Amino acid sequence: MITNRVLVKFSGEALSGESGFGIDTAILKFAALELKELRENGIEVGIVIGGGNFIRGVSAAADGLIKRSSGDFMGMLATVINALALQEALEALGLSARVLSAIKMEQVCEPYIVRRAIRHLEKGRLAIFAAGTGNPFFTTDTAATLRAVEIGASLLIKATKVDGVYDKDPKRFADAKRLDALSYDFALNDEIKVMDDTAIALAKDNCLPIAVCNMMERGNLLKVANGDYGCCSVVR
Repeated sequence: MITNRVLVKFSGEALSGESGFGIDTAILKFAALELKELRENGIEVGIVIGGGNFIRGVSAAADGLIKRSSGDFMGMLATVINALALQEALEALGLSARVLSAIKMEQVCEPYIVRRAIRHLEKGRLAIFAAGTGNPFFTTDTAATLRAVEIGASLLIKATKVDGVYDKDPKRFADAKRLDALSYDFALNDEIKVMDDTAIALAKDNCLPIAVCNMMERGNLLKVANGDYGCCSVVR
């Protein structure tokens, strides 16, 4: 693992703001500024973004009209939209970024090749990994874990709207407690929602720590990347 290399996973919904759909450019700019802070502190950054602000494969296929595999491919294309938007936001801040897609579409981005991705990181570019794993039935959480392992990242940061993992839904239960540290096996518990089981199992097999933090708190990404876990929950 490369100690100064991290993979940041953003949910698509986080980019949509209060509307729940599309891209809120204010949030997009905020996320780009947080990523810029990482680069300015010498941290190599890979990024995966979900596509739930446009479509989810499971939802698209819910009534049976659209096959699940097609719905998932639609979701993968949504992640490319978000990746291109983030690339533009990063470049507007003077950073160099590349979108690498698991589905080939050379007119808009590069195909994902692990050695090419690593070379981009070594050159100081931010690498944005789009289109999930390129396969249906796998979430972008699994894609984020897979890419983190492939590029040799020392940490996977899941940037969400909450400040960690709770023993129950903090929006519904006032007595919900944040779990500062939990094991991979505990995270696989059905009541604990960190990532899907495939993603956690892959992280466990490769000893990849997962930090869950609030992406909307300024400076959180840098704190976590530097090993300050006071603002997040860590699975390891």
